[in-house]
Amino acid sequence: MGEDIVTGLTFYTNPQSRGRIARWMLEEVGAPYDTVVLDYAGAMKTADYLGVNPMGKVPAIRHGDRVVTEGAAICAYLADAFPDVGLAPPPADRADYYRWLFFAAGPLEAAVLDKAMGLTPNEKQRQMAGYGHLDLAASVLDRAVAARDWIAGDRFTAADVYVGASIGWYTQFGLIERTPAFAAYLDRLHARPAYIRAAELDDAAAAT
Repeated sequence: MGEDIVTGLTFYTNPQSRGRIARWMLEEVGAPYDTVVLDYAGAMKTADYLGVNPMGKVPAIRHGDRVVTEGAAICAYLADAFPDVGLAPPPADRADYYRWLFFAAGPLEAAVLDKAMGLTPNEKQRQMAGYGHLDLAASVLDRAVAARDWIAGDRFTAADVYVGASIGWYTQFGLIERTPAFAAYLDRLHARPAYIRAAELDDAAAAT
């Protein structure tokens, strides 16, 4: 799959949503794209958009005749669709890339959402939950971030977009502690030109 095979990118989002993750990834990719901003109560629930994402949620992208939803999937897809940008490691070196991308999208997000909804698993429930408990999941990620500059190795990848955006959201709202390792990691990420462009675009859209 490559840029020369499938053309035409459309980005469905709301600036006050996880769409900010996909926007950042699109800016890292650098390919032109059209943006469709949807409101929660109306446009996301229309028949037209439900044909894109039956969940009635954002973000989503359409790339030619292909539709991708879910932030982590969008990050991984775009890294593969535009390989020349170098946002995915070579296939033989993707163990950490996949590990942390899906750790953030799975166990960490589940643990954070439970906390946000006031749900505290008991000891038996912790055995059932893939994340165990939030303090455990957050500390595991903190150690991984502290060990090196980028989550999947010696260079920035699409996994950093998703992991970094997740850490940014969760620390901003006090759902996990902003540890020194998390703060330093976010500083590196937020200095990236693509992150700055994406934030400016979303902030401008949110202000209208």
